[in-house]
Amino acid sequence: MTEEAGTASGPTDTPKGRGTVLAAGCVLWRRVPSADEGVEICLVHRPKYDDWSHPKGKLKRGESALAGAVREVLEETGHHCAPGARLDTVHYLAQGRPKEVTYWAAEATAGVFVPNHEVDTLAWLTPTAARDRLTQPRDRVLVDALLNALHSA
Repeated sequence: MTEEAGTASGPTDTPKGRGTVLAAGCVLWRRVPSADEGVEICLVHRPKYDDWSHPKGKLKRGESALAGAVREVLEETGHHCAPGARLDTVHYLAQGRPKEVTYWAAEATAGVFVPNHEVDTLAWLTPTAARDRLTQPRDRVLVDALLNALHSA
């Protein structure tokens, strides 16, 4: 695995140093009354890293973080989404470079997953199961951030 552990922090507008890889993603969710907390969370499996994570990816030049997050959700999951609350920004080293990933809560609206070279499997899981399946501890705190955002809405 080439990604190293990192930390999560609240939203920040602090300028970042040169060389930081900027990325964005979403904690994609859907309402399921019979599920734990009434929601299921979408996780993606990336064969390149053999890990389970939230959909995310690098920003394109000039792309806003929110636009990049929505684009990455569609590319990786095949689902359109309605972004909601901004969640944590996660910082870690990836292949020796600092990486900053800004996340939003996003409700899945419509779509169909088709396996591709980046994501070969998608799973809709209860929050408890999602926490257990996520590979990186830094991604687990995002499950709690989503639930807090949904409860305060």
